[in-house]
Amino acid sequence: MTTQVLKTPEVDLTYDVHGPVPTADGSPPLVMIGQPMDASGFSTLASYFPDRTVVTYDPRGLGRSARKDGRVDHAPGIQAADVHAVIEALGAGPVEMFASSGGAVTALALVAAYPDDVTTLVAHEPPIIPVLPDAQAAERARAGVRDVYEHKGRGAGMAAFVAMTSWRGEFTDDYFAQPMPDPAAFGMPTDDDGSRDDPLLSDRSWAVSSYQPDIDAVIAARTRVVVAVGEETGDTFTGRTSVATAELLGRQATVFPSHHGGFLGGESGYAGQPEAFAHKLREILDDAR
Repeated sequence: MTTQVLKTPEVDLTYDVHGPVPTADGSPPLVMIGQPMDASGFSTLASYFPDRTVVTYDPRGLGRSARKDGRVDHAPGIQAADVHAVIEALGAGPVEMFASSGGAVTALALVAAYPDDVTTLVAHEPPIIPVLPDAQAAERARAGVRDVYEHKGRGAGMAAFVAMTSWRGEFTDDYFAQPMPDPAAFGMPTDDDGSRDDPLLSDRSWAVSSYQPDIDAVIAARTRVVVAVGEETGDTFTGRTSVATAELLGRQATVFPSHHGGFLGGESGYAGQPEAFAHKLREILDDAR
């Protein structure tokens, strides 16, 4: 593995290249992106592709990618331009891409804005609120997580986030009538460290979950887009957004093993089924050729 830093006036983007560029067999590099997850979250999944050149990166303002633009928000359009810059720096495009969670939102923005960058995109559980029939209620639920975090800190905010993302079906009055979850019940700290900059719990990533995909542009691109959903995710928040996004693109969501973090190894504390997940991902990428 080699680590590279792409320096721009706004950000120093750090990315890791596992394997040779150009690739040994002429296949496109496989780029893996997340949000707010950085490159470290893909170490287990990448290990199941020893025959491929895999590229991972830290989004601006996260991990090792220090931003210099004076901003703290995470906007999909800006993130997409960053990923485009990394692909250009590789000099080996177009690429194949696996993108998860907020990274899947970035990837959809990338395909819309730079339609020649990606041959096949597997967009895993993009958390896009506007595609839901209960979008207003979902926004209210999201604001509730932010409010708990602002008032009580990370442990309470994460407990509220888990309650929101594990709720099945639409956000009804029953959801909002629930008592505030106890972080101790989830094994989370109850003390408040005073920080309020968590990209997952604050409103800094609301541009991600509020993103309105340019469906016409994505359909018009030459990219083969596969929207993936975990078999264990069911009709929870990201399961519903995945199915709705796939339907807008005129297709069905493709079922992958495990849950929202299905590709994660045991070191994550939220282990999925990474070997089975990698097998399914390889199957889809191979079918595209």
